[in-house]
Amino acid sequence: MPGLRIAMISEPTRPAPEGHEPERGGRDLHVSELSASLAAAGHEVRIYHRQDPSTVVPDAGDGPGPGVSVEHVRIDPGRAARMLPALNEFGHQLELRWNNEFTPDVVHAHGWTSGLAAVAATRNRRQPLVVTFHALLAQGRRAEGRRAEEKRRADERRRGDQSRPAADLDDAARPGLERMLGRCADRVIALTNDEITELVRAGVPRRRIALIPSGVDTERFQPSGPALPLGSGPRRPRILMVGRRFGRGGVADVVAALRHVPDAELVIAGGPPPDALDRDPGTRRLRALCDHAGVADRVLLLGAVPEADMAALYRAADVVACTPPEQPFGIVPLEAMASGLPVVAYATGGLRETVIDGVTGVLVRPRDTRALAIALRRLLGDDLRRMGMASAAVDRIHARYAWPRQCEAIERVYADAIAESASSRADRLAQS
Repeated sequence: MPGLRIAMISEPTRPAPEGHEPERGGRDLHVSELSASLAAAGHEVRIYHRQDPSTVVPDAGDGPGPGVSVEHVRIDPGRAARMLPALNEFGHQLELRWNNEFTPDVVHAHGWTSGLAAVAATRNRRQPLVVTFHALLAQGRRAEGRRAEEKRRADERRRGDQSRPAADLDDAARPGLERMLGRCADRVIALTNDEITELVRAGVPRRRIALIPSGVDTERFQPSGPALPLGSGPRRPRILMVGRRFGRGGVADVVAALRHVPDAELVIAGGPPPDALDRDPGTRRLRALCDHAGVADRVLLLGAVPEADMAALYRAADVVACTPPEQPFGIVPLEAMASGLPVVAYATGGLRETVIDGVTGVLVRPRDTRALAIALRRLLGDDLRRMGMASAAVDRIHARYAWPRQCEAIERVYADAIAESASSRADRLAQS
């Protein structure tokens, strides 16, 4: 299709704890890699982030590749303290910018708060609006449980967390806003079938929803290439976990399973930088857990691994473990499979769609550490089966998840959104 001007709107994601690197994957990586892929296909992409008054970053800068630029939109401090005024101001500032030298042909919002800002920015202009939620509230509640979510919010209030505007929107209001946003968008991109189910349940017409999972950079993540040197001494069968902050993502389950996987070692990448591991409370708790399980001599904590070393890290492993209690969608299994690694994962959320049980990896019931140990032990002990799964994993990634393929699918969604009657959105908004 002819080159488009595309506005990507991405509200700030929740930052990692002080001294930690962000978790692998997530919305920021998705937006960055999608934008680079679209630019490579001949489109002009601008990524817009909301900038809080308390942060100091350049107003604009280079994006993740040629044809992509990033703009930080400053918000009036008087409106930044509460969410709805901040989002309306964000949208207003976008509308003003689009009256100048860059007028987008399509607006793609990532996350529900970005979508609300996009509605504010386009309500007078009627530009085609595409929304990717990345995670709906219903999915988040399954992941954390309502009680855990309430505790997290209470902890943030006690800390005076300034990473986002103070909430004037509680969880009771969010489903209605997500429903409104899904209904008034010209098109909605869902990452998983679970998300489609939730969207249809919320009243979003199925014909306006497209299933397009996140992608992976197959030129960077591939089986061939150097492997990252790890440890010393004899090489053990190696299990890798990536991008999980300590205490999350089922790390404790894999440590418990490791007791029943003789001779194997567990490598964990994520958390604070290597030189800050000894000072990190999460690290101390994890080391105590490993000591209690009797596997401390077989667990290697790398801390945060530079992005440039991630492909080599995957190639240094034999299998990747993905054991979150719930996973709407994750980039780690895609990167692992693209690197020629089978994945042992909990059969939950998007992992059920990413990993084909018995073909590209093994799925086990969540929190079943006995089944997890059996799966890891059998896979590490059977080189032929593991190599067969590795080959199938690479084939599946290239057939289903390579970014150029996802980019083509998203281009078709943009074309459909542009073709949709612009005047119909006002009607849909009124009906929602």
